[in-house]
Amino acid sequence: MTLEEERLNRTALLLTPEQMKQLKQSHIILFGLGGVGSFAAEALARVGVGHLTIVDNDTVAPSNLNRQLPALSTTVGQKKTDIMEQRLQNAAPGIQITAVDAFYLPEAPVEIPSDCSMVLDAIDTVSAKLHLAQVCKERGIPLVSCMGMGNRLNPTLIRIGDIFETNNCPLCKVMRRELRKRNIPALRCVYSLEQARKPLPVENAEQKSTGRTAPGSVSFVPSIAGLYMAYEAVRTLCGLE
Repeated sequence: MTLEEERLNRTALLLTPEQMKQLKQSHIILFGLGGVGSFAAEALARVGVGHLTIVDNDTVAPSNLNRQLPALSTTVGQKKTDIMEQRLQNAAPGIQITAVDAFYLPEAPVEIPSDCSMVLDAIDTVSAKLHLAQVCKERGIPLVSCMGMGNRLNPTLIRIGDIFETNNCPLCKVMRRELRKRNIPALRCVYSLEQARKPLPVENAEQKSTGRTAPGSVSFVPSIAGLYMAYEAVRTLCGLE
């Protein structure tokens, strides 16, 4: 028995041979390797997805150390795609990893491969999320999109559902309005029922490029959202109820 076969023994106790084969033949493209995306990527690799394309253009910052898998004191300043590619190949021998060093933007979109089975959106930019939703709708590719997880503290309030069923999330509200304009009637998403908290005043708090204080985050909210995204991908690809 090969190491690849042996590492999936426990998974094969829960998924049928046909479902395991489906995962192995699948190609998932994941946008964003932050607190949400990095956990989604690792869960997908460990569950047996055969080909995973990871897309990000960021480097590890000290402020990432509280929640992101690629972030260690020894990796600050390094490319997240480089770190995660090596980590995923070590965690899942036999997986095919394609690392793309880029940001997805409507004016400069990253091409979605023709053999793509599913798209996972773990990025922050609203315009990019909407563009991805439009592209996936036009091409008939299943998509799971993560909504706002910043300034949340309670992971038990994270849910999976349709964007038009959501509440208490400003990002969801914007997405619902803009999706209607684009005649997109549904979008599978991971979201939180928790109302976003107001960040506490902190001296020398991290500032975003807009000049606003970056949202608060903890280790156990975006990670759970990422794991939920991975579950939804497996549920969809394997036809799980």
